[in-house]
Amino acid sequence: MRIAIDTMGGDFGPRATLRGTASALLRDPRLSATLVGPGHLLDAELDSLPASLSRVRDRLQTLAVDGIVASDARPSRVVRSREPSSMSSALDLVASRQADACVSAGNTGALMALAMRDVGTVEGVERPAICAAVPTQGERSCSLLDLGANVAVAPQHLLAFARMGAVRCQLVEGVANPRVGLLNVGVESGKGTAQVQEAHALLAGSGANFDYLGFVEGGDLFAGEVDVVVCDGFVGNVVLKSSEGLAQMLSAQLGATLAADWRTRLMAWLARPALTRLSRQLDPVRYNGASLLGVAGVVVKSHGGAAAEGFAYAVSRAASEARRGLPERLAHALKGSLPG
Repeated sequence: MRIAIDTMGGDFGPRATLRGTASALLRDPRLSATLVGPGHLLDAELDSLPASLSRVRDRLQTLAVDGIVASDARPSRVVRSREPSSMSSALDLVASRQADACVSAGNTGALMALAMRDVGTVEGVERPAICAAVPTQGERSCSLLDLGANVAVAPQHLLAFARMGAVRCQLVEGVANPRVGLLNVGVESGKGTAQVQEAHALLAGSGANFDYLGFVEGGDLFAGEVDVVVCDGFVGNVVLKSSEGLAQMLSAQLGATLAADWRTRLMAWLARPALTRLSRQLDPVRYNGASLLGVAGVVVKSHGGAAAEGFAYAVSRAASEARRGLPERLAHALKGSLPG
């Protein structure tokens, strides 16, 4: 299993992506990786690997490419360019089957556009979607899609997102009959836009291999009672980033409250095992990595602000999807099932 890594994306540059990749390889002896980026930077980072990560150096190959996709680059301009970049070259490795998956922390719009151009899309999929996991009160996370690839969608696209999310949930999460909900402003039948109402009718009558629960509200994402939540990319992106901001605020507030005086510090010390478990369960690092569902190869987008540990989770997510042949299984599941 070989993963192509765009080392030049994200806020922390090649050090975070390279060390995150090495950490993922350290946890999984069946993995190898091709690091794509400027050769002199990759060589310098490989030479500075900590001893604990140097053990996987023989499974790290490099592909020297100087071009970089800027974080603020317009996807349309990136697609028109034929100059190789670390992102496009990593995707080319997937397209040519020299790698089983690609991971990048770079420009999301450019990554989706280049993936569609170079890797292609699964047969029957008109609009690929970005899918990520959010923590819940239950034992399983909840998959939310779309997260920004498609701001304006038609009802049949929301049906396609539901099918793709459910298939991924079955294959990767091991949920036999995923519970799917359509995000709306209320659960009552008369609420929502005409687009959402029509998508609801399509989902209810689709006969798909998942348990369609109907409308769900924003708070239902975290209740642990739904496995896949579907919405358009504008709504999904706002929900995800609002959730991330809320989690950061609560964490900061909790820390400040527990450090306020000796009484609260004593309480924090006594509750440390429980607080550690809670922190681990809610740690956004564990949920890093969003899948570009509908692309004809495994492509995972890491959060731009992820450090090495978070990037390692994105690499592991890509490896898990590649091992299960997610794009091929999506094609099989969706063939002939999507309305035109």
